[in-house]
Amino acid sequence: MQRRGALFGMPGGSGSRKMAAGDIGELLVPHMPTIRVPRSGDRVYKNECAFSYDSPNSEGGLYVCMNTFLAFGREHVERHFRKTGQSVYMHLKRHVREKVRGASGGALPKRRNSKIFLDLDTDDDLNSDDYEYEDEAKLVIFPDHYEIALPNIEELPALVTIACDAVLSSKSPYRKQDPDTWENELPVSKYANNLTQLDNGVRIPPSGWKCARCDLRENLWLNLTDGSVLCGKWFFDSSGGNGHALEHYRDMGYPLAVKLGTITPDGADVYSFQEEEPVLDPHLAKHLAHFGIDMLHMHGTENGLRDNDIKPRVSEWEVIQETGTKLKPMYGPGYTGLKNLGNSCYLSSVMQAIFSIPEFQRAYVGNLPRIFDYSPLDPTQDFNTQMTKLGHGLLSGQYSKPPVKSELIEQVMKEEHKPQQNGISPRMFKAFVSKSHPEFSSNRQQDAQEFFLHLVNLVERNRIGSENPSDVFRFLVEERIQCCQTRKVRYTERVDYLMQLPVAMEAATNKDELIAYELTRREAEANRRPLPELVRAKIPFSACLQAFSEPENVDDFWSSALQAKSAGVKTSRFASFPEYLVVQIKKFTFGLDWVPKKFDVSIDMPDLLDINHLRARGLQPGEEELPDISPPIVIPDDSKDRLMNQLIDPSDIDESSVMQLAEMGFPLEACRKAVYFTGNMGAEVAFNWIIVHMEEPDFAEPLTMPGYGGAASAGASVFGATGLDNQPPEEIVAIITSMGFHRNQAIQALRATNNNLERALDWIFSHPEFEEDSDFVIEMENNANANMISEAKPEGPRVKDGSGMYELFAFISHMGTSTMSGHYVCHIKKEGRWVIYNDHRVCASERPPKDLGYMYFYHRVPR
Repeated sequence: MQRRGALFGMPGGSGSRKMAAGDIGELLVPHMPTIRVPRSGDRVYKNECAFSYDSPNSEGGLYVCMNTFLAFGREHVERHFRKTGQSVYMHLKRHVREKVRGASGGALPKRRNSKIFLDLDTDDDLNSDDYEYEDEAKLVIFPDHYEIALPNIEELPALVTIACDAVLSSKSPYRKQDPDTWENELPVSKYANNLTQLDNGVRIPPSGWKCARCDLRENLWLNLTDGSVLCGKWFFDSSGGNGHALEHYRDMGYPLAVKLGTITPDGADVYSFQEEEPVLDPHLAKHLAHFGIDMLHMHGTENGLRDNDIKPRVSEWEVIQETGTKLKPMYGPGYTGLKNLGNSCYLSSVMQAIFSIPEFQRAYVGNLPRIFDYSPLDPTQDFNTQMTKLGHGLLSGQYSKPPVKSELIEQVMKEEHKPQQNGISPRMFKAFVSKSHPEFSSNRQQDAQEFFLHLVNLVERNRIGSENPSDVFRFLVEERIQCCQTRKVRYTERVDYLMQLPVAMEAATNKDELIAYELTRREAEANRRPLPELVRAKIPFSACLQAFSEPENVDDFWSSALQAKSAGVKTSRFASFPEYLVVQIKKFTFGLDWVPKKFDVSIDMPDLLDINHLRARGLQPGEEELPDISPPIVIPDDSKDRLMNQLIDPSDIDESSVMQLAEMGFPLEACRKAVYFTGNMGAEVAFNWIIVHMEEPDFAEPLTMPGYGGAASAGASVFGATGLDNQPPEEIVAIITSMGFHRNQAIQALRATNNNLERALDWIFSHPEFEEDSDFVIEMENNANANMISEAKPEGPRVKDGSGMYELFAFISHMGTSTMSGHYVCHIKKEGRWVIYNDHRVCASERPPKDLGYMYFYHRVPR
């Protein structure tokens, strides 16, 4: 301990003697091969722990690994050291102290503080006139915790000095998602100011687009010169396409195009063919208006940043946020808010509701030690780790503590402020869950319902062993389709995760008031007088439920009885009821002028909901089924060769096409299979596959591929696709079996850990009770190319059926004109009372606006 005492300046060592440069160099020599200088592309985390929300502002500071550049709080750094053997960390700490006072009581003038070098958010609760910041950095060598103060240019080896400087000067790994910088990374197109637009009378409808040359309906680009709608490249934006937009540019020379489906009040994805890169178009609203897309009245807002477009809806903002009511702040476990990152309230509201559900709490926070211990070497890129981190941050109460007067007095006496962190920043979580999604990875406002489905998809794909908390939302829908001409019927079942209720505007109970208000509003606008107080349509919930259960027409219905297209009607019923029922009110649509419309309605949502009368009944006596004949599959001619010759890896499935199909109401797993078996050719071709295979019993089950030489599924046999899904790589299985473990142990462990070798070994050691043939049987063929794994008991649809009686426990509300703008808040019923979660502010609710919600969460209760 002599050397450690010297470094710490402790009695017992030569603490008063400055350590010689040679001693520090000698101390670092064994660790020099592990110290790296960050390269371009390395993510350097120096603001947030990978396992918690500790930061340099936290009492224990933050430790940055000098090899991986991951950061860890005080209680997690030892885990990383034990797992990786990395010994050298940079410890970062920000001190907050009260400024020295002058004789008159004011703070003494200070020179510019050169001791602030960390790029951290300042505490909004502190007055900068009263407090000052000081950052501290030092190297810490584990396991003995030797400390070397920084900067130390004279004594440290040159490589270490360079590495330390590079870490301290590195940019945030979330720079592209920072609201003030993400847009500025794109250059302004040199063609934007003087763009020629042809006066050819072209008007673009708000939906139903398709490529003018090949009829594809995804990855479509609107040329801003002549209004042509054409598909993009096959490889552009990870989407399908035949490159007709580029061909059009080569033929005509029109340089700019905007991607349809990305247009929001804040802009859109614009590409310059001439400049060969994404660009900004500062005159985009004008250029779109030329083709009838009116963006001039679409003004984005976020959390109270209102403009003239929002003034008529001030009451909505006030009512939902309970403005004007003195709300009591709530602290402790389960009452932690989420800081707004700039249009991230949709994510915050959904996650607050998700982690109020016991099944999600148990799956992630309840398994925290195991998930953290078995996390991969980069836990920032592991879904289960980041879900657990977020759940613990919300539920532990560690980041939601009330101010205590005695602590404040003690802090003042010590002349050092220990800031109380209230609310957590979901920056790392958002960066991971949105990285493969073109919309959620942007800083634009998004639809909370779409994010909910996206999250369910991620939970499904990253489930821990057999445990899948999203099963609580999963239910079966029975769809009855009847051919209007032959009166024959077809019954099918599909999996869904939420109930979408239409808004029955025709059933409004205050129609006279609405008519009078509309007349008064138009008169006020014409005479430039203040608008009248908003009158909101009052819709009975029973009318919305009735509209849900009524038959609807089926577009392009193909009757197998007639072997041709015919008129058809569809009715939907619940084949099973979920444990938790999520109800979405379909408030949003597009007008003919492309301006998003929102039904501003009040619906008397019940606290107790009984939908038992919507239970499916199946084929009834006297009904005749449609023949089991599939319609022909239509594949674009120029894509057939590519489809037949190109197989895709299941991990390369185009998620944008999957989500596009899922938003049509099809099961997520069926959408993934459809996109896979059609070779990532786009949503339209995948839709045809769904129509053909939707009656198969495993239609909604996860994608599973038999081994080479096995009997392929119907979809696979059509397109010649072969392969394995859920089958671990043979080379990793061989490594584990070479250690003396049974082959089925190796396969089970790898399947439970997403084929991670390190975690699979930990899984085997932590499951000593595992017996050889307990869960599955392995059938090995004498074929070196493949093995087939078959479940002993094939897994059926994972549903938790029961009563259709529910009680409301949470709802998410939206303020604003469309899902592309505005703000979300969440209300949750906890401990017998309603609580409002408005970003980082968590308060007891006084008047929960249950009639203005967008998404409602119900849990099953016994009848």
